[in-house]
Amino acid sequence: MIMTPKIQALTKAGSAIAVAASLLVAGQAFAADSALTKNQEEGKSIAFAKSEGNCLACHKMADGTQPGNIGPMLIAMKIRYPNKQDLFDVVWDPREKFGRGVIMPPFGDHKILTKEQIEKVVDYLYTL
Repeated sequence: MIMTPKIQALTKAGSAIAVAASLLVAGQAFAADSALTKNQEEGKSIAFAKSEGNCLACHKMADGTQPGNIGPMLIAMKIRYPNKQDLFDVVWDPREKFGRGVIMPPFGDHKILTKEQIEKVVDYLYTL
């Protein structure tokens, strides 16, 4: 294919658009994270802390490093749990929904996390 000046100009323009789009997407990801409420930030901190929620031990989720692969990815949580209370209930005691053999610990029922901590984690998960 012969690269005429017009084709070269279009190629450069396309590259510039691709770079701009990448920067826009990256900026939106940063803006989304910085737009978290105080409760959501605290929920994220609890979810990521090995001494508290430790969600990354089993799940992949945004901004997580060294995620586990035992549980499902924590994405599209509003779609998967349109009723926020249902998500709270799963974190409180997943045995109610998934049965006694579920690997996920009952964070509320076993007093691993408080009701307030679980509410904050659920608030954060709802942003994913």
